[in-house]
Amino acid sequence: MRRIALVTLVVDDYDEAIRFYTEALGFRLAEDTARPDGSRWVVVRPGAGDQGTDLLLARAKDEAQRGRVGDQTGGRVGFFLHTDDFARDHARMLAAGVTFLEEPRHEPYGSVAVFRDLYGNRWDLLQPATD
Repeated sequence: MRRIALVTLVVDDYDEAIRFYTEALGFRLAEDTARPDGSRWVVVRPGAGDQGTDLLLARAKDEAQRGRVGDQTGGRVGFFLHTDDFARDHARMLAAGVTFLEEPRHEPYGSVAVFRDLYGNRWDLLQPATD
């Protein structure tokens, strides 16, 4: 079986990124390992199991990487967080201070709203429609 296991997200600071993804978005910290070069291998997981794609939170190392923080996809929605209960997760995220860029929409493909992460990357919170 093949799957995308990790997607790298360039961040300014490991600890603030961990706090945002675990506290505001409800991810869990899967790994936080110090590396010999002073960096860390930080992985957060959106669900309880191993079914989705994890995020590798990588601290920007130079000016070029710092310039990409928050704009890794050129202003487009680049990440899609699926949920099985849109209303629950939307309300919890709002209460945690997550900035939504629109009111929830109910489209033929499901319930959706665009939000920004800590750095400005755009995400969809999406509950896919059931057949």
